[in-house]
Amino acid sequence: MTKYKKGQINIVLQEKRQDQKMPEPVPQKPNHRIFARIDSRFSSFVGLDELKMMAKQIYATMIVNKKREEIGLKSSGQVLHMMFKGNPGTGKTTVARELAKLLHEMELLSKGHFIEAERADLVGEYIGQTAQKTRALIQKAIGGILFIDEAYSLGRGGEKDFGKEAIDTLVKHMEDHQNDFVLILAGYPDEMDNFLELNPGLHSRFPFILEFPDYNLDQLMDIARRKFAKLEYELSKEAEWRLRSEIEKERMCRNFANGRYIRNIVEKTIRSHAMRLLTRELYSAKDLIEIKEMDLDFE
Repeated sequence: MTKYKKGQINIVLQEKRQDQKMPEPVPQKPNHRIFARIDSRFSSFVGLDELKMMAKQIYATMIVNKKREEIGLKSSGQVLHMMFKGNPGTGKTTVARELAKLLHEMELLSKGHFIEAERADLVGEYIGQTAQKTRALIQKAIGGILFIDEAYSLGRGGEKDFGKEAIDTLVKHMEDHQNDFVLILAGYPDEMDNFLELNPGLHSRFPFILEFPDYNLDQLMDIARRKFAKLEYELSKEAEWRLRSEIEKERMCRNFANGRYIRNIVEKTIRSHAMRLLTRELYSAKDLIEIKEMDLDFE
């Protein structure tokens, strides 16, 4: 595209309007309701400020591209393939599912459906089967998001493993269907870094690489409170102190499951709470709402 000096762009646009009889643009009040929807959609997630900003930038770029096209300027297409790097329980799958809905609302995806896959869904047992399975899965995902967790497993078998064939097929179709298809690869941070080295063209095809860090103690407690509150339960002060103490100890363990650990604790505790009420026949409003220290189940 021709580069113009400062001050020349207005002259060029005026000439375009005269040649093409283009109407002068009418100033419009910015409509940022989608920004509020982005904040609302991800309000239940702890952290993820980078994700919210990314979603807003994607929307802003789409709007500006449309405005540029209206006055005859070139628009820069958006490639939305992403990579999520984080340990288990940091929200990667849940965020990807919400992104599918959000991109559909933005009219960047025609269907907005979400397909979750793993190595077995792409890799076949004999020559030719892997490419066929991978292509079929991509076709099924057109219009939505294809989410592949533990994507690094595709490259663990070495040069002769069919996982490499799946990677090559994905790379080709990422380019062919980039206008109505989003591929999200996810997995542990170190393993995903190694995975990017398997194919020379892999890294450049993921313009969005998001880190999902482990939650700190306060964030994990916030997640627990939100989960209980959503189900209309409240923690007693003693229960909250005990829960905080147990989470702090568990965080030190290897392979801590972050939000997944909290979800399991909440579900087991609610069952324990129900058993206590049933055996003692306690059914007052306070009894039905309050989680006591004895209800917490860490087994």
